[in-house]
Amino acid sequence: MIVEAENKSQTDKANLEVFAQTLEELAATDRDVVVVTSDSRGSGKLIGFGQNFPAQTVEIGIAEQNLVGVAAGLASAGKKTFAVSPACFLTARALEQIKNDVAYSDNPVKLIGISAGVSYGALGSTHHSLHDFAVLRAINNLVIAAPADNYETIEAIRLAAKSNHPIYLRFGKKVMPKLSCDQSFEFGKGRIVREGCDIALVATGETVYPALQAAEILEQENKISAMVISMHTIKPLDYDLLESVAKKCKAMITIEEHSINGGLGEACASFLLQNNLSLPFKIMGIPDEYTVTGSQTEIFEHYGISKAGIAKEAVALLK
Repeated sequence: MIVEAENKSQTDKANLEVFAQTLEELAATDRDVVVVTSDSRGSGKLIGFGQNFPAQTVEIGIAEQNLVGVAAGLASAGKKTFAVSPACFLTARALEQIKNDVAYSDNPVKLIGISAGVSYGALGSTHHSLHDFAVLRAINNLVIAAPADNYETIEAIRLAAKSNHPIYLRFGKKVMPKLSCDQSFEFGKGRIVREGCDIALVATGETVYPALQAAEILEQENKISAMVISMHTIKPLDYDLLESVAKKCKAMITIEEHSINGGLGEACASFLLQNNLSLPFKIMGIPDEYTVTGSQTEIFEHYGISKAGIAKEAVALLK
């Protein structure tokens, strides 16, 4: 299966926009849907939500620890609470509140990390969230997911609203093309967006699209059959899919907009190694350094998280 045209259609939107639209649809029929923000309605595309549902909007200001605490209190009282804040601050400044008030207390807060990864581009490492998968994976009772396209975003928000447990959802700012995939969305179940047998490209969030582009290059230029997986849920990881892919393919590359330490790649490697599933394996992400300055696209290109960079790594790994 392949992605739709290289030129994104006018219907394609940033996942954040789709998140906000879906939330408004839910709020229109359910007064228990509540948004709590930390001076982030603009960047979270929630200005319209605040105008249309003022009684379902709580503005905390730039106080992320209070944001999570208030969200946990509302959730404990039966509200379907979405706590929205830049991922870099939400998962660092408020980590203790996420650990204790949300996860440990099993308050079903939907933690929404916006402008994630290197979406803030030239604002630099202080505004990049390249640690969130790693720190949150170490906390029990927390689903961690990064939808890859508009469809996965819609389904993730709808499922999150119905869930009685804590969830962290990560969104970037980029307009995302629609993935061609027949599989439905479910937390903890990866989606195969392209079949293949030589190498598996296991990606998450906004790295799925360049992985898919790389698969096209590999087929056209190298006669290499690449499977592409949207591993949207980092925790719980789809172990059944990983096992079947490891047995089918000759090699595997994981691709993520996150540090190579503690994220999707290390989660996959840990499972494979502990279950005696051996194959050539490579983690692609941001190396253990402060990132170069530039836009998201420029940073991706610099670290090889591009269609050409991923294809090059795939060829090298198979050799």
